[in-house]
Amino acid sequence: MLAEYLPTLLFLIVATGIGIALIIVGNVLGPKRPDFDKLAPYECGFGAFENARMPFDVRYYLIAIQFIIFDLEIIFIVPWTLVFQELGPRGLVTMGLFVGMLFLGFVYVWKRGALEWE
Repeated sequence: MLAEYLPTLLFLIVATGIGIALIIVGNVLGPKRPDFDKLAPYECGFGAFENARMPFDVRYYLIAIQFIIFDLEIIFIVPWTLVFQELGPRGLVTMGLFVGMLFLGFVYVWKRGALEWE
């Protein structure tokens, strides 16, 4: 039984060995010429100009929460598609109501301007 896992174990050992070897070779043979520009923090193509602890606008969090909610709701459609034939017309009506409510929630959020970023 354990002999069936030998190729997988061998693959993991070889992959880990190659990864570690490449890191070590890069650190040993790579050039080490640090200067101010290489050691400076880099973000989005320009240097940092404000404190990293500055508060984010609340709209960022609202859009993130809306994305999570709608993303999780859409995930419920996947298992439904797998058993669609077994559910029959009642399952179709139930999923239609679910998608309709999801769509109404999206329209509500859109009309309220929660998706606008000024």
